[in-house]
Amino acid sequence: MSMKKKLSKEFIIALSKNKKEPDWMLEFRLKSYEKFLELENPTFGPNIDFSFDEIVYYKSEHEKYKNDWNQVSKKVKNTFCNLGVIEAEEKYLDGVSNQYESEVVYHKQKTDKDIIFLSTDEALQMYPELFKKYFNQLVKYDENKYTALNGAVWSGGTFIYIPSDTILDRPLQSYFRIDTESLGQFERTIIVVEERSNLEYIEGCTARSYSSNSLHAGVVEIYVKEQASMRYSTIQNWSTDVYNLVTKRAIVEQSGKMEWIDGNIGSKVTMKYPCCILKGDYAVGNSVSVAYAKNGQVLDAGAKMIHLGKYTKSNILSRSIAEKGGIANYRGTTRITKDALGSIAEVKCDTILIDELSRSDTYPTNVVENNVSKISHEASVSKVDEEKLFYLMSKGLTEDRAKELIITGFISDFKKELPMEYAIELNRLVKE
Repeated sequence: MSMKKKLSKEFIIALSKNKKEPDWMLEFRLKSYEKFLELENPTFGPNIDFSFDEIVYYKSEHEKYKNDWNQVSKKVKNTFCNLGVIEAEEKYLDGVSNQYESEVVYHKQKTDKDIIFLSTDEALQMYPELFKKYFNQLVKYDENKYTALNGAVWSGGTFIYIPSDTILDRPLQSYFRIDTESLGQFERTIIVVEERSNLEYIEGCTARSYSSNSLHAGVVEIYVKEQASMRYSTIQNWSTDVYNLVTKRAIVEQSGKMEWIDGNIGSKVTMKYPCCILKGDYAVGNSVSVAYAKNGQVLDAGAKMIHLGKYTKSNILSRSIAEKGGIANYRGTTRITKDALGSIAEVKCDTILIDELSRSDTYPTNVVENNVSKISHEASVSKVDEEKLFYLMSKGLTEDRAKELIITGFISDFKKELPMEYAIELNRLVKE
């Protein structure tokens, strides 16, 4: 089913009916749509220049996802096989969810532990009360134009619920693929990690390249309960015609820990600032990110850390690379509120410019509202070290290979946070 028509009230009603949703979800979609019409594009960051009338808002050729790759259409299976997704599932993961266009096409849970790991659409049907408890509670539909658009037309995504005292041995993964020209992908992800449990979740994103623009406007809400830990790793390699405009936020209770590991290699424009709200005392939030911008790309990325509880800690490490006229910006906020006594925050942003055509700017906001907490901030922008380049080339390496080695070393802090197979994949993407 492909729905390419002007976004309207009638379109949204048809979408909700097609998904057999409860009345409250249709009301939510229509309320979000009205807010989308009211709101303007962000007044900061890169220029957003595409026509909403040209977007395909929903496309699905599959009635229900499969749990056996042999039952998935040959075209879709080959796509994920070529991306290495199927091989990774067999070797390294406790469960996978793969979204093609607007819907999850393959889903399999391999762990026998008592968790909920479903597509978001299916979770709405199977666990309506649990779903409603967490949906739209952390990222509100009216925050910006793209959270409102997601609220109106969301489809697919992942719903995960980890009960108390549950330790998963291996990660869960979702992979999002756009193969249709001018497609909009609007997944909704909700993750709940209950007390004393842990989860490592990996997200991959790619798209084919077209002459017209596609849009990815996802929303992620994560709830980390007392003494729980959550790591959310993303390797994004969107094609250079994708606008990647997403909102990701986690709330962390007492002694919980949230980590964002965020790799941004592709897209035309990215605006993404994963957030931790450190609500409970002794909560911890970390963000380690890398952005690599090339010709025609503007990557405006960073992180937000909001300290509410006492003795909370946060750390933001951002590494950016720009070459061939690319723009790689850091934009972030760290706020230690009045009652977050004894809290500590660190921010470090480093950028390498490969040539004279490229650019990087830093837009930090650091606020401390009490006198017994501390924020430290470091930032550096440098060019490729000519002496290192000369040394490597004197050993027989080409200039491109020498630059590749320098860049690989520059992002080593990011790579060491990834599972081995994903670190290898990142090396391949950087090399390309």
